[in-house]
Amino acid sequence: MNVARLAAVDAAQAARVLSEVREATLAGRRARIAPRPVIGQSWERMLRSGLDPERDRRSGVLSEDEVRYRRARSPLRQVLPVLREGLLSVADVAHHIMVVADAEGRVLWREGSRPVLRKADGLGFQLGADWREDVVGTNGVGTPAVVRRPVQVFGGEHFVRSQTSWTCTGAPITDPRDGRLLGVVDVSGPLETMHPATLAWVESVAKLAEARLRELHAASLDRLRAVAAPVLARLDGRALVVDRDGWTVAVSGMPYVRRVALPKSLSPGRRWLPVPGSCAVEPLAGGWLLRAEDDVPAGAGSRVVLDLARPGRCELTVESPAGSWSRELSPRHAELLYLLAEHPSGRGAAGLAEDLFGDPSRTVTVRAEMSRIRRYLGDVLRHRPYRFHENAEVEVVLPDDPRDLLPQSTAPALARRRAAAGAVP
Repeated sequence: MNVARLAAVDAAQAARVLSEVREATLAGRRARIAPRPVIGQSWERMLRSGLDPERDRRSGVLSEDEVRYRRARSPLRQVLPVLREGLLSVADVAHHIMVVADAEGRVLWREGSRPVLRKADGLGFQLGADWREDVVGTNGVGTPAVVRRPVQVFGGEHFVRSQTSWTCTGAPITDPRDGRLLGVVDVSGPLETMHPATLAWVESVAKLAEARLRELHAASLDRLRAVAAPVLARLDGRALVVDRDGWTVAVSGMPYVRRVALPKSLSPGRRWLPVPGSCAVEPLAGGWLLRAEDDVPAGAGSRVVLDLARPGRCELTVESPAGSWSRELSPRHAELLYLLAEHPSGRGAAGLAEDLFGDPSRTVTVRAEMSRIRRYLGDVLRHRPYRFHENAEVEVVLPDDPRDLLPQSTAPALARRRAAAGAVP
C-alpha cells in the first residue's frame, strides 16, 4: 500500500492504517501491513536505544543567544533565500511550516503558517529544540540526518505517540565540496495537509540550496586566487595557498592537491600537515600560505582514530609526533576507511567494489574515491593494495550497538556485519 497516496486521498483512513501498523509493530506483533523499510529500520534503532514510544521526551532548548550564535556560524544562513523562495510561499498556503536545523538536529529557523507554528510549539518543535532521532524518535529532521537521504514521516510512522498527528518531510543539506552534513530542511504540518509530491518538492529545493553553496564557494576561491597569484610569484620552493577550510587555490613548485586537511584550530608558525608535510603557515586574506620545509614522514608513528559511534556523523582523527588534525567524513569515505581498517593487510579496488556494491567490476568508482581520500590522508594511506601505513596505529570507535554501524550504508559488506550482529543472541 502506498501510504503517501492514501494520505492524499483519505487522510483519516491513512491515519487509522498507520496507527494499526505502529501499534502492532511496536508491540512485537506481525502487522497487517509492514512499515516502510526506512521507518521500520528507524523504529528498530529506537527500540534498541531504549527510547520509550509513550513518553514525550524533550531535550533542553537552546537559549536565544545560542541560537543566534549558531545561526551566525552556520553555512545554511547563506541559502535561506533559496529555501524561503522554494518552500515558504507554498507551505504557508498549504498550512505547513518550514524548519531548518543544523547538523546536530537543533532547530535554528522556523517559519510559515502561524496556526501550524502554534501546534508545533505544543510538540516541542520550537526554536533551539533538539530533534535528533535518538532524542525524539523517528521524525523528518533527525531521521534524514541519520540515513542521509530525504524522508517523509506520516502521522503514525513517528515513533513517539505524541507526534502521530503530525507529518513531516525532511531532506539533508550537505556541503557539496566534501559531503559533510550541514543540516536538514523540513516541511511539516498536520497529516491531512500533506501531499505525496511533498518529498520530491523538498528534495529539489535542498538540491538548489547545495548548488547555491557550490556557487558561493567557487566565488570565494576566485577572490583568494587573485590574492595568491602575486604572493606565489615571489617565492622559491614548494608552496601552496588554501582557503580557511583547506581548499587549494594555487600551488608553486609542487603537484596540485585539491584540498589540504587542516587542524580545527590553525595558527601561524611551523606546523606539520599531511600535505605538504612540515611547513611554515602564514595568514592571507581569506586563507593560508603554506611554505613547505623538510618533509616529515606522514605514516610513521601516526595514530588513526576512525570514530563511527554516532550514526550519521563520522570523524577521522590523525595524530603524529608533529601534530594532529580531524576531519568529518562523507558516508562513502567512512565506508571505505572502515573496510580498510577491517583488512589490515590491504584491499584491492576489485575487493572494495565487491564490498561496496556487490560488483567487483566497479573499480573506477572505488579508485576515484580512494584518490580523494589519499589527497587528505597523504602517506598515512598506502596503495597497491589500499591499506593504512604499516607503522600507523588504527583504532575504530564503533556504536554501542553494532547494528547501528553506518546505518545509512547499503554496502553488502556493511549489511552483512549489521545482520551478523543482530543474529548474535
